[in-house]
Amino acid sequence: MILKRLYNVPRWSDPFDDLGRFRRLLSTFDNPARSMFDEPAAGVFPLLNVSATPDHYVVRAELPGIKADELDITVSGSNLTLSGERNIPEENQNARYHRREREAGKFSRAITLPGPLNADKVEARLKNGILTVVIPKADEAKPRKIAIR
Repeated sequence: MILKRLYNVPRWSDPFDDLGRFRRLLSTFDNPARSMFDEPAAGVFPLLNVSATPDHYVVRAELPGIKADELDITVSGSNLTLSGERNIPEENQNARYHRREREAGKFSRAITLPGPLNADKVEARLKNGILTVVIPKADEAKPRKIAIR
């Protein structure tokens, strides 16, 4: 800071900070009603973890307060789509928010897994707000051990 003031040396900034500012600036053009000074909207929903074993992929999604009958899970090719609707009870009409990060409405999250899937044997469980989807890999995607003669 002192060097910049005394010698007009440019300050090197973190390029990721610059990218974040640029992304926020562009997002205001997507929604002109939102000011650049507003708090950013809630993040991607639902949050996912994807892991793999030699035989299957495991996708875990955080879906607090959502019931199993409110979800749609679709597997096609190497794509998995989770969709549904999140309902949040409305506050009193006179309530003024200090911070609002939880949004209600329809959601859809699609991911592409790195190989073909066996859509016929997909299993899904929802327990304590965590959805676990176990997707077997297609036979052609599984690693094979080759015997040497």
